Amino acid sequence: MPSFDTVLEPNLVEVKNAVDQTAKEIGTRFDFKGSSARIEQKGKEITLFGDSDFQLGQVMDILLSKLSKRSVDARYLDRSAKVEKIGGDKVKQVLAVKNGIDSDTAKKIQTLVKQSKLKVQAAIQGDTVRVTGAKRDELQAAMALIRKEVADAPLTFTNFRD
Repeated sequence: MPSFDTVLEPNLVEVKNAVDQTAKEIGTRFDFKGSSARIEQKGKEITLFGDSDFQLGQVMDILLSKLSKRSVDARYLDRSAKVEKIGGDKVKQVLAVKNGIDSDTAKKIQTLVKQSKLKVQAAIQGDTVRVTGAKRDELQAAMALIRKEVADAPLTFTNFRD
């Protein structure tokens, strides 16, 4: 039975490279001289440090440009965390790198496929959604539908079996 998996997996090597390039640029830029602006990555968390909210925004802009140059979608970063004040007038923000489809998005994809009147089935399997169907054309139509309707997450399709 033909099938494919819908996944949310960033290229973590490219994310690490973008963080390293951002740190290098922060070290060489004149407007960051003498400031505490820096960036760190531990696993799937990226922490931005700066002297002010404005400087934190500049570090974020550099990171986003480096990610785009390395073909990593900026939607992989969860920027919902608040800016925290740390010692003195310094601030930091923790960004999580999304990996795996959360349950709400998985349910949204599943109901979208069921309501589409396509002859395919969607099953949630952990942090992926497997879509199976009898014909390849139906699966490709399901891919197009998912891409169009779930625009807030950078979904990719893997494991296409015919």
